[in-house]
Amino acid sequence: MAITAGIGSDHVDLQAAIDRKVDVTEVTFCNSISVAEHVSMMILSLVRNYIPSYMQVVNGGWNIADCVQRAYDVEGMHIGTVAAGRIGLAVLRRMHPFGCKLHYMDRHRLPADVEAELGLVHHETVESMIKECDVVTINCPLHPETEHLFDDEMIGKMKRGSYIVNTARGKICDRDAVARALESGQLAGYAGDVWFPQPAPQSHPWRSMPNHAMTPHTSGTTLSAQARYAAGVREILECHFDGKPIRSEYQIVMDGKLAGTGAHSYSEGNATGGSAEAAEYKK
Repeated sequence: MAITAGIGSDHVDLQAAIDRKVDVTEVTFCNSISVAEHVSMMILSLVRNYIPSYMQVVNGGWNIADCVQRAYDVEGMHIGTVAAGRIGLAVLRRMHPFGCKLHYMDRHRLPADVEAELGLVHHETVESMIKECDVVTINCPLHPETEHLFDDEMIGKMKRGSYIVNTARGKICDRDAVARALESGQLAGYAGDVWFPQPAPQSHPWRSMPNHAMTPHTSGTTLSAQARYAAGVREILECHFDGKPIRSEYQIVMDGKLAGTGAHSYSEGNATGGSAEAAEYKK
């Protein structure tokens, strides 16, 4: 069995696991709120132009005009999430009090009472949603259907001057397409804590591209979340060795097929490509 002490099993070749009947599990829910809080922070940091303003202080400056030339209120903005599972829905709940107009795209539609409570607009496709949104937050797993989903073509369909926050997986966004969009102004900002490869090399364009708010992969690794990782891994191992069923929320692949959370969130296939490129960076 392959266990992820966290969320996201894309680093496991799920197709190989299915073919060889290797079970795959992860500790679902363990850091969902941690990531949702990080996403909310990044949305506000981008829209309010926080990092350049902070650097004014660090560098001894006081140029308020430079600080506010790219700063806006988030109130009234259209914010949309690609996927509205545990993390995506938690982000929507956190942005709702700011008076934003909220959108989501998910193949599993949320209950009508949740849509009404948060004033959500559901979209059948990513393309439909991004045309409406000022901020797009990516909260879907990496699998063959989402790999490089946000390429030049997709980003080109977004509103000019919009923002992307990606704390899902780096390969959901085309690395060079993001950098080009920031250089051209098609994107006003990009934030996230996921990269490809990881650790990111010094030469990675996301380190030096303009108007970014990148962090290392830390959004789901708070000390609070780490305690939940440990408890979840222990539960999975105890169930495995005691011959007890592993709760469905933790299941990704079981008995040669997608199961539990895996059946809900993933598609069959292999999204682990690029290891050769990652190895090159380490040389």
